[in-house]
Amino acid sequence: MFNLNKIIRPNILSLKAYSSARDEYKGSSGVFLDANENPFGTLNRYPDPYQQELKKKLSSHKSIDSNNIFIGNGSDEVIDLSFRIFCEPGIDKVLTFSPSYGMYEVSANINNVEIVKVPLNDDFQINLTETEQYFNDPNIKIIFICSPNNPTGNIIDEDSITYILKNFNGLVFIDEAYIDFSPTESWASKIEFYPNLIVSQTFSKAWGLAAARVGIAYANAKILAYYNNVKPPYNVSKLNQQAAINALENSEQYEQNKQLLLEQKKFLVSELSNIDSINKIYPSDANFILIEVDDADKIYQELIGKKVIVRNRNKLVKNCIRISIGTAEENSKFLTELKQVLKKLTL
Repeated sequence: MFNLNKIIRPNILSLKAYSSARDEYKGSSGVFLDANENPFGTLNRYPDPYQQELKKKLSSHKSIDSNNIFIGNGSDEVIDLSFRIFCEPGIDKVLTFSPSYGMYEVSANINNVEIVKVPLNDDFQINLTETEQYFNDPNIKIIFICSPNNPTGNIIDEDSITYILKNFNGLVFIDEAYIDFSPTESWASKIEFYPNLIVSQTFSKAWGLAAARVGIAYANAKILAYYNNVKPPYNVSKLNQQAAINALENSEQYEQNKQLLLEQKKFLVSELSNIDSINKIYPSDANFILIEVDDADKIYQELIGKKVIVRNRNKLVKNCIRISIGTAEENSKFLTELKQVLKKLTL
């Protein structure tokens, strides 16, 4: 049985959160002499620490109550806060699957938390037999699941995630950074059914706001109350909040850009399928494609020399290169240069 109080670090349970000036007075007008701000300028006032306007817009867009939304300084802050809230350094552990997003391990190392890695199977799906042996370890506080997975691009099987949610007594953190590109329904729609579920998303990918650093967590309000207690008081700037609000108000452009990327992905897959030197193209529900070649290191370096920058994932998935979907012009340039590189290497 999931018990939130048993998952949270004792010092966090008893933490008295910092009370900012904007916590104590929430009005929008008046003579502000409370926060030691400079009275001059247009960016001189601290931003809303709880991003209420952004949450309201996001709530309407996602049909999720704003009390179930947390806004972070990118998804990386959401991930890091999860370690700081739930994992006792030097004692607790988290479980991840491999290959997957590297920041889970980085955050674990920063927070001195042991990380247990369970290899995905040959289809990059969860091996439940290997995974469930860890369910009774009281020191494993969080299971991180990236879906669509990075760097492989595939959606993780719904039945496997459901099984983990129902049988693991810790938190299940589903990272959906690329969910906008997938036809699969987000797990955010199911947070009311699973008290141990946290779903993270981001404005960095489909919304095109990587520079703004705006991440999201969806979960029950009791969980998110601790995120608000532990986060820095003004973790997302006014400029970045406004960038996300503007994007939500221009959702037609978001839909158009997303459709163009999906069409270009289909085009790239079709073109890559006709190149004999490419050994495998992995199915993708994201805005990138993972391909297997004979010598990923060499091909990566040759493309760098032509100012075409892809991601070498050879250390995670042998001889694989990950290609983000670009504009039609960028994708054509990539294909031209890739064919020349492959031809050179086969001579």
